[in-house]
Amino acid sequence: MATVKAFSALRFTAKSGDISKNVCPPYDIISTAQREEYIKESENNIIRLELPMGEDAYSKAGELYRDMLEKGILANDKSEGIYVYEEEFTAYGQRKKIKGIFVRVKLCEFSENVVLPHEETLSKAKTDRFNLMSATNTNFSPIYSMYTDAQKVISGRVDSLTQGKADIEFTCADGVTQRLWKIEKGADTDFIEKAFEDKQLYIADGHHRYETALNYKKKLIEDGIITDETHAGNYVMMMLIDMENEGLVVFPTHRMLKDLKNFDEEDALAKISEFFEVSEIERKDIESSLCKNSGNKAYVFCTKSGKYYLLTLKNDAACKKAIDALNPGKSEAYKGLDVTVLHSLILEKLFGIDKENMANQINLKYTRELDEACDCIKDDAFNCSFILNSTKVSEIRDVALAGEKMPQKSTYFYPKLITGLVMNDLLN
Repeated sequence: MATVKAFSALRFTAKSGDISKNVCPPYDIISTAQREEYIKESENNIIRLELPMGEDAYSKAGELYRDMLEKGILANDKSEGIYVYEEEFTAYGQRKKIKGIFVRVKLCEFSENVVLPHEETLSKAKTDRFNLMSATNTNFSPIYSMYTDAQKVISGRVDSLTQGKADIEFTCADGVTQRLWKIEKGADTDFIEKAFEDKQLYIADGHHRYETALNYKKKLIEDGIITDETHAGNYVMMMLIDMENEGLVVFPTHRMLKDLKNFDEEDALAKISEFFEVSEIERKDIESSLCKNSGNKAYVFCTKSGKYYLLTLKNDAACKKAIDALNPGKSEAYKGLDVTVLHSLILEKLFGIDKENMANQINLKYTRELDEACDCIKDDAFNCSFILNSTKVSEIRDVALAGEKMPQKSTYFYPKLITGLVMNDLLN
């Protein structure tokens, strides 16, 4: 199963200045304006490497990276270790903590059933990450993965080793507190490495980066750079977290429909009622109504007229038959997802928005913000929207174990992992 290794992380040195000014959120949620703000805070901010822009962006990122190494702004730790990472944050009105470990994980093809994906990827994003990796030979941001540890063998050991003050601690502008400890190479890291030998890993976030790492490894082999199994290019950096961690939070991603031809609200409601129980609710009751029905397939339909309807799937043979017909060959785990039911019975069957349309976002836009989903109908381009419950972590596991991938935008793990705290030099 999984091969996990301690490593000498690439990190910002004291020469770089305040570490809290040199890190940033993942590149794919940062706007151009936000990127400039991070650079204004610190000329050493990792965003300059992780999200290069302009002409010859990748080659310039490579030059900047080498310059930062030469100046000692970035350097590999002198000793190997496993890096324990904790985020403390607020979600759903509660203060939570989530703790995992930064390690190197041996790259395996998905067909080997060691590292399992749960979402589809897009070619454009993989090309971007491949070009950056080729120019810098480095993982600047980790892949977020989960593992099962019912007996707390790994997570319990990690907790026992990180009871004291963190080596690094700071709070970001979004209120998320970041902490990092290092477990030096020795008996404890050996124990952790061995404990993963019977584990499968489930990618939570970072599918594009994982597939890119596989392609990059093939390139290094073709170029004669990787000549044995010990080379760093055979591995990729991951943050691994116990799937049963109480701090795990998955936010829903809502669907906003736009530019639909001949859309009629009353007609849509009549067709929806074939498969769903429909009841009008107040906007203030959206979250509580969905929460009460989280064990069912339930959604809120936001309409142009300013009305909100709770939709609850009817438990009958007609519904199952319709879902089966639109998802031939799919597992029960896949067909039982909230997003699958919504896509099948409403987006596809009612509005004719097929999977290709969804992938290209022709008539569909996604948002994590409930207010945005509710208020989008004020824009003439939008016809309606659907509010969803969160996908459960157990559902992610079951779909991955079935060898399938969820529809796009099925999960949003919160909070995102910080970029730049720990990095991975793929040639060292």
